[in-house]
Amino acid sequence: MANYRLLALDLDGTLLTEDKRITAEAREWIQRARDAGVTVIFATGRGVQTTKAFWEELRLDAPMVLLNGAEIWRRPGELVERHYLSKEDIHRLHSLAVEAGAGYWGYSVESLTGKKDWTDEMFERGWMKFGIRHDDLEVMQQLRETVEGWGTLEVTRSAPVNMEISCKGITKESGVSKVCELLGIDMEEVMAVGDNMNDFRLIRSAGMGVAMGNADEKLKQAADGSTGTNEENGVAQAIQRYLLGDEQERKFA
Repeated sequence: MANYRLLALDLDGTLLTEDKRITAEAREWIQRARDAGVTVIFATGRGVQTTKAFWEELRLDAPMVLLNGAEIWRRPGELVERHYLSKEDIHRLHSLAVEAGAGYWGYSVESLTGKKDWTDEMFERGWMKFGIRHDDLEVMQQLRETVEGWGTLEVTRSAPVNMEISCKGITKESGVSKVCELLGIDMEEVMAVGDNMNDFRLIRSAGMGVAMGNADEKLKQAADGSTGTNEENGVAQAIQRYLLGDEQERKFA
C-alpha cells in the first residue's frame, strides 16, 4: 500500500516542463500512484481554462483545486465551490496595477483576461483571482506590501515578479483541506509537491511536503523532502521515492 492516499500536484514549475508538457515518465508514475489506490489531483494557481487539457491528458476523474483554492471541483463538470473577490477590491487592484505601470490579469468564470483585453465591462464579472506582474522586484515588493496592508485579501506569488490575490483565507491549503473533507481523509494522508510560495502553506500542512529542485529557497526550507527539477522529472522521482517507496523498481535511484 502507498503511504499517502492523496497526491496534490502543482502544475507550472512542478508537473509541467518549461515548455508546458507532462513528460512520459511523469504520466507513467502518476498512473502507478493511481494503480496503488492514490487519488491524484492538481493544486494550481491556474483556472479551468488553462488546466482542463492536462486534466484530460491524464484522464483524471478526481477533485481539482484551481486558482489557489478559489475554485474547487469534485470531478470534471461538477463544481463544488467558488470564492469571488469583491467588485470594490477588483477596482482597487486594477487601479493599483495601472498606476504602477504593471501587467495584470484575472480569472473569472468566463475567461482568463489580461491587460490588453481588459475593458470596463470586465468590472461587472465575477473574479476569483487577480494577478499583478512587474519586472522591477522593488516595485513588485512595494505592491505586495500595499495589498497586504489592506488586510482583507490573501496575497501570494508564483514567481518573484508577480503576486496572486484571492479572498482572505483562500489558499491551496484551504482547497486541499476541502478535498480531504469530500474524500473522508486527513491532511496527514496528503503528499503535496510544489515549487513556489503559493504552495507554501500546503507544503507545510501536508503529511508529506515535497519541494522541487527548482523551488523557492523558502519553500525548500519548509518542505519535508526534496526532488529533482521540473526538467529532471522531479514529480516522477518524488512519487517513486516518497509515495510508492520500495514497492516499485528504483528507476530514478
